[in-house]
Amino acid sequence: MTTKQKKQLAILMLNMFIAVAGFGIIIPIIPDYLKLIGEGGTAAGLMISVFAGAQLVMSPVAGKWADVYGRRLMIILGLIGFTVSMAVFYLSDNLSVLLVSRAIGGVGAALLIPAIFAYVADITSLEHRARGNSYISAAMSLGIVIGPGIGGFFADFGIKTPLLVSAIVSFIAVISSYFLLKEPDREPYVVSDEQVSFPRQLLSSTKKPFFFVLIINMVMAFGLMAYESVLGLYVSEMFQATPQQIALMVTGTGLVSVIVQLFAVDRLVSLAGEIKVVLLFIGLASFGFLLSLFADTYNIFFVVTLVIFLSSSILRPVLNTLVSKMAGNEQGFAMGMNTAYMSIGNIIGPTLAGIAFDFDMRYPFIMGLVLLIVTYFGTWSWSRRKASMITDS
Repeated sequence: MTTKQKKQLAILMLNMFIAVAGFGIIIPIIPDYLKLIGEGGTAAGLMISVFAGAQLVMSPVAGKWADVYGRRLMIILGLIGFTVSMAVFYLSDNLSVLLVSRAIGGVGAALLIPAIFAYVADITSLEHRARGNSYISAAMSLGIVIGPGIGGFFADFGIKTPLLVSAIVSFIAVISSYFLLKEPDREPYVVSDEQVSFPRQLLSSTKKPFFFVLIINMVMAFGLMAYESVLGLYVSEMFQATPQQIALMVTGTGLVSVIVQLFAVDRLVSLAGEIKVVLLFIGLASFGFLLSLFADTYNIFFVVTLVIFLSSSILRPVLNTLVSKMAGNEQGFAMGMNTAYMSIGNIIGPTLAGIAFDFDMRYPFIMGLVLLIVTYFGTWSWSRRKASMITDS
């Protein structure tokens, strides 16, 4: 990569980190904050669902806008959405207003994330695209890991302080992106008369060459969010794990994910190609889910969780690269749909996992295992039919 590309990528990574960390920064304060306003678990679930739902509905439209109006504008508007969301959250003690703020945050994520991945596709060659996507994914993982820690630290200065800090940092990102981020050079997008409503975009995506990759991404999001949503409950009930042990598990696996995305993904793709890497790590994730059914100590389950998170951390940027390579000049649309399909997984996964957990603690892992096995064989069959359409780096 050239020095210019590295600088552009650094700004994109910073923006992605700020957005994801800004979401994670509120996690430690949500229980106490909801108690403060007289709300409980139902409200906590609604906050997650509203964010993911708004992101789901807006992502395909935002992806198309990134093609039509430019990546830079969508990135700046997305950061503004995060800023407004955190500011409204900070200023209000009413649940309805809080849900509105989460919806604004979901729209901000929908504007920001597809535009960032489309920007990476614009400034990188096919040879370096996997590396660029892995850097952005590493910034996401780092935000997931560090965000809650930052929130816990600033909560000592007041329950609402993390919200204010997040709003200020997001606003600084808006200003810096406005002055430092330039629109990348790319082929002009030809505007058609096609409607950009979500149902039409969803229907249109089924006819694209990258549709099956979107399905794989949805399944991975479903499985990972289902696993994460019951992880704390499972280790607490099964192994009597303390909150510190749960935090150690999440943070440790998250840090490993960051390291792998920064240093291993590009080399794996160069050695084996995207399709083989996808098949290998879907298989490894399936094996992790299988092992989770037999792990009988906290330490063994920690290792199993590491295997699952490691697989996911490699699959995410590689799948994004596959979508990008097959999208042609529809990078914004493709990345928007990619985010939309992941949002579907993020909404359905925790919901079904929670229901299954109430019947039997192991059911969410069995559900994930079955789904991943089906996905593995579906991917293998698809790759044999579609291999000629993909040019591996």
